[in-house]
Amino acid sequence: MSLDRRGLLALLAVPPTWGAVDCSDAPGQPYLPPCQPWPQGIEGQRKADMADGRYLNPVLAGDRPDPSVLKDGDDYYLTHSSFEAVPGLLIWHSRDLVNWQPVTNALHEAVGSVWAPDLCKHGGRYYLYLPVKAQPNDILVSWADRIEGPWSRPVALGLPRHIDPTHVADEKGQRWLFLSGGDRVRLSDDGLKLAGPIEHVYDPWRYPEDWDVESFSPEGPKILRHGGWWHMLLAVGGTAGPPTGHMVIAARSRTLDGPWEQAPHNPLMRTRSPRERWWSRGHGSLVQGPAGDWWMLYHGYENSFHTLGRQMLLAPARFSADGWFHVDADDGVPLPKPQGGQALPHGLPLSDDFAGNALQAHWQFLSGTGQASRARVADGKLHLRAAGSKGPGDSPPLGFIQGDPAFEVEFDLDFDEGVQAGVVMFYSPRLYAGMGANAKNFQLHRYGQDIRAIPKPSSIARHMQLKLRCVRHVLTLFSRADASQPWSKFPVQMDVSGYHHNTAGGFASLRPAIYAAGNGEARLSKLRYRALD
Repeated sequence: MSLDRRGLLALLAVPPTWGAVDCSDAPGQPYLPPCQPWPQGIEGQRKADMADGRYLNPVLAGDRPDPSVLKDGDDYYLTHSSFEAVPGLLIWHSRDLVNWQPVTNALHEAVGSVWAPDLCKHGGRYYLYLPVKAQPNDILVSWADRIEGPWSRPVALGLPRHIDPTHVADEKGQRWLFLSGGDRVRLSDDGLKLAGPIEHVYDPWRYPEDWDVESFSPEGPKILRHGGWWHMLLAVGGTAGPPTGHMVIAARSRTLDGPWEQAPHNPLMRTRSPRERWWSRGHGSLVQGPAGDWWMLYHGYENSFHTLGRQMLLAPARFSADGWFHVDADDGVPLPKPQGGQALPHGLPLSDDFAGNALQAHWQFLSGTGQASRARVADGKLHLRAAGSKGPGDSPPLGFIQGDPAFEVEFDLDFDEGVQAGVVMFYSPRLYAGMGANAKNFQLHRYGQDIRAIPKPSSIARHMQLKLRCVRHVLTLFSRADASQPWSKFPVQMDVSGYHHNTAGGFASLRPAIYAAGNGEARLSKLRYRALD
């Protein structure tokens, strides 16, 4: 079969196969064999760099929403929303915008649900401005003299009615935060306090009334100076809901005071059909590539995989002769990589031997506050002190983000007499699925409920091996006494395709996690993660 670009794009209007671009001749059949698989990275995890001068989105797979990118000489740093998970605000490093490796978590305490942070540098110091949904809501600021930290404890600015800040310094060096809704506020010279009232400076562009969107919700402003203009990017249309809702719009002004002129080609980026590969595309940040050209980092849901959260995408951008910039849509095919730069080793391992005495950076408590003291690493094991009494709903689990449509996790587990411990796919305390074990029984977790006890084989006491396999939303669980025994399949399999924001709110993703409830301690060792085809 021979296809020109137009023919290929027509075929890509068909819902994609899982893990690859669908280049089949059979419209409407999304499960046909793939023609363009993702390259495999650590543990078979998918990555973007195809090692032939091209990349295939996502450049950072898994739940990495609201990306904020900072160009710092030849280096790029970014972070993204972490919501209730602690530690949070994982900072990533790249030198080519395609390959990313983790640096550090900048937030180590529960401050609320952390939305759309802004990572910036001013006067040789790094800053994080982070909006939180808490009691009360606010925007906090943290700073560090080195990107690796240590990062200061966050300080509240006193902005309870706004989200999604972005820092900008004007021509005179005055510092500002631009905010949701077209507002802004002056900052003190040190960037740690407010120095004036909230001002409304921009009325965002509105889409046609007949478009299918979630809500107007102007948010995520990003500011860039180029060619004598201040350019503003903004997200409108709501971050989830209908796949066609979220979008990127633009405006420009000669001064930060305005007036702001709407881009004549708004929106710059939008999912126009639910048959596209990436849904709810929005929240864009412009950045200059290593060779001086322009790119936009943004996020989107993968077609039919809301469970993976909003993943980080990269698209080429360009400035036209009239001074406006444009973004080339990602059609779901490989794209030429940014020129120049250096490809660093990409990603991070999710397997863990629990060496040393500290948790690896990818582990997070996924709900609750004040949980960090429950976990310690010693003797090649993760020791997790039990909490609550019922299961994952009242015992905040410890888990991690993964970005593969199919994967499995296995580990050794033992626990004290009064403990129930297990493995789940966890979205929130109200929505999870998996299995637990206590001294007498297995426990079925389904729909966010602890449904029923299932007798354990006599060969399994309080030491066992568990395995979780999730293949395109089908969850299968296994157990055995030790490696000398065959795996025994748990009697219930589950479809978890509906465990996501459009069902339960919360903006999170569905993540593998372990929990320990009751009185005592559970011990985890030899955890292995691998992506599956």
